[in-house]
Amino acid sequence: MSDNQQHQPAAVIEASAVCKRFRQGKLDVEVLRGIDFTVAAGESHAILGTSGAGKSTLMHLLGGLDHVSSGEIRIAGQSLTSLSEAELGRLRNRRLGFIYQFHHLLPEFSAQENIAMPLLIRGESFAAAGKQAQEWLARVGLESRADHNPGELSGGERQRVALARALVTRPDCLLADEPTGNLDQQTATQMLELMLDLNRQIDTALVVVTHDLAIAERMQHRWRMQDGLLASAS
Repeated sequence: MSDNQQHQPAAVIEASAVCKRFRQGKLDVEVLRGIDFTVAAGESHAILGTSGAGKSTLMHLLGGLDHVSSGEIRIAGQSLTSLSEAELGRLRNRRLGFIYQFHHLLPEFSAQENIAMPLLIRGESFAAAGKQAQEWLARVGLESRADHNPGELSGGERQRVALARALVTRPDCLLADEPTGNLDQQTATQMLELMLDLNRQIDTALVVVTHDLAIAERMQHRWRMQDGLLASAS
């Protein structure tokens, strides 16, 4: 084995010839047309494109939240097509983190409880999950807000809690779909810096769907989605 092969980061996500069609009655729309895309450990990627270009569809497929029409997606070397829904759920919990334009926090739970939830789902004790959640609150600068419910937090604070929840399991890859879309410019910049810092600190790969060129330019790799195809925009 060559030195280059030995030091090549492991692939976290691999998409090969991925197509996605939506059929309803006589309507038949091909949204993705043969996508090839690989994310290695610790990398950062931005996916640009106009509304309706298929960016969110691709993210759902990469995250195992929807099924390909043809082609294959592998997470940490495991083909998603071979997994049951329960196995997919476990793989997502172990390997992936998700953050969206809307925070999707559970309103009846505190910030700390929201962050602990993925750990509780995988079977960790309340004590262990709570301790790790508190540590992540400190990482995102919200240690004093642990007992506050989402309704008592600002928009930027909610997104930071959502980011901590996505990363508390130390996933191989964070999939972020317009994560700063509902934030003002200053808060969006702070959020981006936080994501990039954590990307470097814990070596979690980062894939961000965005329409913001300033965000895309901070990523190592940039891609543009157009007409169901993904091409390098670097």
